[in-house]
Amino acid sequence: MKAKIKMVRITPRKMRFVADQVRGKNVQKALDFLKFSSREAAKPLAKLIKSAVANADQKGGVDLDNLYIKELLVDGGPTMKRWMPRARGMATKILKRSSKVSLTLQER
Repeated sequence: MKAKIKMVRITPRKMRFVADQVRGKNVQKALDFLKFSSREAAKPLAKLIKSAVANADQKGGVDLDNLYIKELLVDGGPTMKRWMPRARGMATKILKRSSKVSLTLQER
C-alpha cells in the first residue's frame, strides 16, 4: 500500500518536522494527530495517508484497522527561482522550495 504526492509548495524541512511526528504510528492515531496539528504541512500529509488507505481498501485482503505507517520519506522537489529587487540596483535570489512525499503502509 503506497502513495506519493509531488510538488507540494511547502519546504521539505517544514514537512519533515510533521512527518517525524507521524512515522511509525497507527493510521488512525496519525490522522487524529494531523487533524489537530496547527502546522500547514499536516493537511497534505493527512490527504496522502487517506489516499494510501483507499489504495489498500481497493487492493483488498487487508484489515484497515491494523495498518501503520511503515515508511514516510520527504524529499526536495523542484525549486522555483525568483528575484527580488534590492538597494543600488541589485537583486537577491529567492528560492521557493517544494517537496515530494512517499508513504508506505503495512499491516501489523
